[in-house]
Amino acid sequence: MNRLGLLLLTTVGVAPAQAQRDPPPSSRIGTVRFSTSCDAATRAGFNRAVALQHSFAFGPAADGFNAVLRLDPRCAMAYWGLALTAWGNPFAAGVKPPAQIRRGLDAVQQARAAGPRTDRERGYIEAIARLYERADSVDQPTRLLSYRDAMAELAAGEPADTEAAIFHALAAAAAADPTDKAFSSQLAAGATLERLFAVLPDHPGLAHYIIHAYDVPPLAGRAIRAAGRYAGIAPEMSHALHMPSHTFTRVGDWSRSIDANVASAAAARREHSGSEELHASDYRAYAYLQTGQDREARRLVDSLPSLVSLFDPTAVGSAAPPAAGYYAIAAIPARYALERGAWAEAARLELHPSPVPFADAVTVFARALGAARTGDTTAARIAAEALAGLRDRLVERREAYWSRQVEIQRRGAQAWLLLALGQNEGAVAAMRTAAAMEDSTEKNAITPGPLAPARELLGEMLLALHQPGPALAEFQATLRHEPNRFRAVAGAARAAREAGDVPTAREYSKLLLNIAAPADRPGRPELVEAREAAARP
Repeated sequence: MNRLGLLLLTTVGVAPAQAQRDPPPSSRIGTVRFSTSCDAATRAGFNRAVALQHSFAFGPAADGFNAVLRLDPRCAMAYWGLALTAWGNPFAAGVKPPAQIRRGLDAVQQARAAGPRTDRERGYIEAIARLYERADSVDQPTRLLSYRDAMAELAAGEPADTEAAIFHALAAAAAADPTDKAFSSQLAAGATLERLFAVLPDHPGLAHYIIHAYDVPPLAGRAIRAAGRYAGIAPEMSHALHMPSHTFTRVGDWSRSIDANVASAAAARREHSGSEELHASDYRAYAYLQTGQDREARRLVDSLPSLVSLFDPTAVGSAAPPAAGYYAIAAIPARYALERGAWAEAARLELHPSPVPFADAVTVFARALGAARTGDTTAARIAAEALAGLRDRLVERREAYWSRQVEIQRRGAQAWLLLALGQNEGAVAAMRTAAAMEDSTEKNAITPGPLAPARELLGEMLLALHQPGPALAEFQATLRHEPNRFRAVAGAARAAREAGDVPTAREYSKLLLNIAAPADRPGRPELVEAREAAARP
């Protein structure tokens, strides 16, 4: 086992570091005003705890709510706050583990025992209870919808309560159906958040949740103002520094994504948040690779053992859950191989088994593609079968979203295996099915994008089969969803050139050179070719 594997094993079971809960300076987290019936001495501390919660600093927020309870042990709303922090990041797809559910339910029961003093406060507590109660018999998506509806009722009954409106909008965005391509929940949530942001420009939750609500390609442009503001509202918070990169990624603004994640990773290091640093590093690696800065991406790959040594999956309090850390550990080297078309390198990636099957699937999928594209059909078949096993484990865990994502990967791997076996028609049909499945859903916030977009893979397959016209259409479809992706732009240039469409080929070559202006020199073969194409009369 190599050093990274040993580090992965030794980090499991480490006690949470108290330093992770050190809060940032009070003037650097934004402004929140949340009225409660608790003792007046708790007001500033309660507002501060809610502000921390709005930036998903769950550990410091929990410490803040506990500090309120030391001043006023009968403050039922402080227990509500603890129940809210226990849920963690609502945008991280995945079923919450039993220990997390128990922690939240205990806080709900303590809130009830403390005795909420107003109907409004009772509404908050009974709403959050819906996330935790009957978890053994009611699935998580249903409970999320129930919480959303309870918050809608509270917000309607308390029209002057901006926090109720904000938390309802957050619940609506988090509960959105990833297969709803009308984005009705996200648009409704965003409209509420934008209206409030116009009058509360220093509120951390508003900027934060606007980015999340619009974190899909057709809506991402709506979040640009919030993305530009959030880091300034809460500049001490690693998650506030990272979140703008969600928008920058969705619109293909790679330089701003890199800058955001350099700052976020540094803040996460100060916070002792290994998971958040890994998450920021994955987004950063993705942006480097889209701009052809392969040497910078390589440095991140080489830094992984150091990052893993700081990653404590038992720690609580980070916006990035442990699954995000495991995902980044797998994704960074996989991206580095696949984005460069280093198929033999991808086939040799080492699997570091984790408690997160969809993170393990990242490595297995990359190995499957690498093996198929180097002609090793035995290894490709083994990897495709391993993806099926990981999918089945996720089904058993009732992880509907992630089991579907791994099934998309399995179908893509199977398609390239069929191509390697010479079954061309079957390969194209299987790849089209995978692309249609991916079209019907959306990526999760845990990742900047698919490891290898299915339509991009389809375009590359069609190019390999000497069908440049259809290949161009697939690359263009990819770019509508994943703007400024290096491989899709380079593929479109090549497809247009092979189809005899010189003006379109030149247009995409120029776009590639613009995207990759900071790229290594001479850089990837696609860049050398693009420079030659741009120089032709």
